[in-house]
Amino acid sequence: MAQHNFLIIAYPIQGHINPALQFAKRVINLGAHVTFTTTIYAYRRLVNKPTIPSLSFAAFSDGYDDGYILKDDASILFYISEHQRRGSEFLKNIILSAKQKIHPFTCLIYTLTLPWASKVAREFDLPSALLWIQAATVFDIYYYYFHNHGDYITNKLEDAECSIDLPGLSFSLKSRDLPSFLLASNIYTWALPSFKEHLQILDEETNPRVLVNTVEEFELDAIKDVDIGKIKMIPIGPLIPSAFLDGKDPSDSSSGGDIIRGDSEDNYLEWLDLKGESSVVYVAFGTLAVLSKRQMDEIACALLDSGFSFLWVIRDNKLRKQRDDDDELSYREEIEKNVNGKIVKWCSQLEVLSHSSLGCFVTHCGWNSTLEGLSSGVPMVAFPQWIDQTTNAKLIEDVWKTGVRMDRDEEGIVKADEIKRCLEVVMGKGEKGEELRRNAKKWKSFAREAVKEGGSSDKNLRNFLNDN
Repeated sequence: MAQHNFLIIAYPIQGHINPALQFAKRVINLGAHVTFTTTIYAYRRLVNKPTIPSLSFAAFSDGYDDGYILKDDASILFYISEHQRRGSEFLKNIILSAKQKIHPFTCLIYTLTLPWASKVAREFDLPSALLWIQAATVFDIYYYYFHNHGDYITNKLEDAECSIDLPGLSFSLKSRDLPSFLLASNIYTWALPSFKEHLQILDEETNPRVLVNTVEEFELDAIKDVDIGKIKMIPIGPLIPSAFLDGKDPSDSSSGGDIIRGDSEDNYLEWLDLKGESSVVYVAFGTLAVLSKRQMDEIACALLDSGFSFLWVIRDNKLRKQRDDDDELSYREEIEKNVNGKIVKWCSQLEVLSHSSLGCFVTHCGWNSTLEGLSSGVPMVAFPQWIDQTTNAKLIEDVWKTGVRMDRDEEGIVKADEIKRCLEVVMGKGEKGEELRRNAKKWKSFAREAVKEGGSSDKNLRNFLNDN
């Protein structure tokens, strides 16, 4: 296999950077060199950057080196435009510089929301591949929406109970299962054009390749979808640290892509050590989700009333402070007095999910969290918010059957009684709870086998390197 020199560019948020860095580690372990790029703001805030041979970093300014706060559509569109303009110039310069130093890049890898990166690569006849950081099923849905099924899907959305059947999927969807950007209620009008542009660029490629952060056995139909045809989908996941998968490198227990961390003195692992096996409910909603105070209070009531021990991550989120003048959790004092409950600002999610005391994961169903839950064999309570999380919740409940999904009331709130009901199902000793735990163990086994030498993801990645 020839020496590869990868240039990887990741959109500057944690959900993109983490899997991209894990991909970098994987190809380096197979003999490649990687230059990893993102914005100056994101690079400065990375915690525990990997310091391994053959990995270098290069950051560029997108004009917001002190950070960008999401406001309205006009400001977002301006930010996207600046990010593209400055990012494109940066990529051109770094590609030319590598050529002049007689160490040319052999492939560009780019994450979602950066379709322009592929266009830059094409100017230099540099092969490129999209690193799809969502489920293969979500890719299929977008593909069909922009390829002759848009009107069909839109018409079906008029009836919430109507089944939506797409050629590549062996199961039906309802409107609540689709990515939120496709719904009439979507207020982020800038988002859908980016997905459309990604697919248009792939259609123009002579050898379009999509590296998917999934496991072949998780989404076999979506990966093998013959109707997508020309686009080669290559499952190489789960892109999480080696220590939690094949165990070959116990020191590799950090994603290296954490942008936000809380105090390390919370002693949450010591607290978990005192709990019984499979007895703790872990609650976390990722880095972007902002729940209303009312919803937070419903969660608190449910947790306190359930009687289960729980570890709840509540981030010190500036967006929440902007949204609610009085953002303090109403039941914080009761929780802090409760020996069965603990609130932390940050934790190492994979360490928590791998702990023997974990019995359930209440998750927003972001794809990284979903993969981490599956790979750790922990049953889930699905609490999706937006983007692809609604589709992931469908997979969790109806395809993998490793969890249950919460129902919202007419105002969009999940009430305490519903949360408690779901916790009792997943944590319970009844037939349903036992089935969820058996299935969780099965998918955990698939995830670990996939990344071992000779496993499906390992073989797919090696073939990608050989073919590149």
